Amino acid sequence: MTNKTPPKSKTHKILFIVNPASGNKEIDYKKEIKAFFKSRDEELEIYQLPENCSLTKIKSAIEKSAAERVIAVGGDGTLKLVAECLLETKTPIGIIPAGSANGMAKELGIPLELNEALELAIKGKPKQIHAVLINGELCIHLADIGFNAYIVKKFDELPTRGMWTYAKAAWHAFWYHRKMDVEFKISKKTIKQKAAMVVVANAKKYGTGFEINPDGELDDELFEVIIVKKYAVLEIIKIWLSKLPWDPKKIESFQTSSLKITTQHKVHFQVDGEYLGKVNKVDAKIIPKAINVIVGPSA
Repeated sequence: MTNKTPPKSKTHKILFIVNPASGNKEIDYKKEIKAFFKSRDEELEIYQLPENCSLTKIKSAIEKSAAERVIAVGGDGTLKLVAECLLETKTPIGIIPAGSANGMAKELGIPLELNEALELAIKGKPKQIHAVLINGELCIHLADIGFNAYIVKKFDELPTRGMWTYAKAAWHAFWYHRKMDVEFKISKKTIKQKAAMVVVANAKKYGTGFEINPDGELDDELFEVIIVKKYAVLEIIKIWLSKLPWDPKKIESFQTSSLKITTQHKVHFQVDGEYLGKVNKVDAKIIPKAINVIVGPSA
């Protein structure tokens, strides 16, 4: 009687979308990912984003690969590109944090250590979350007008990255940015307000760790609107360090599934860490069950 070799378990194909422009470029992600998979059974494919890459090219690469999981290697911008290609599909999206801030990775409990993040990308469970469509742009993390968008603009203009660069950009914004005259339409309610910034929040925290939206849930069918009425530096520090409640005279929050904002003058605007210029209208609506994203055990 001959011994039969047991059938080999089905291998899973995993596609990595690598953004070589992300982060500080100290790690060769293609090389490290290949080394990690050298002794594993999963089938690996890597697609490195070329310069001026279009969504059509990325979508074509994803469809051609027929991978069971697609992993974004980069920052929030790279994740957004992959999410746009897989919007309202069942394909799980993983994250390897390789950007400057990695806000969404931190939000979802993704390890910052590369091998741990790779292990989670392969074995972690996906969670279906909503997103927000803002002026035609997909937002899976946080968007805002005003003060923080101005910081993002200044940050992009500086030659280096990191928290010190962010601090310099923030200091510049505190000195030079001015409050906005804004009008909100939430359902049948109209609100007129002077504000330093207005946040459309899908998630809870910025990449810096600052929790702007403590009530945020990624799997409900609402997003939050946070109005920062004053340049409340001490208020922000208080919330950041002590987790005490906001002073409603300075910061106010609403929940909604759709929103229209108009401003008297054009104001700075960013979505998921990408500065998109100046606008005087913001139109936001929820996309329920938008993407399946792999989360850490704490998310």
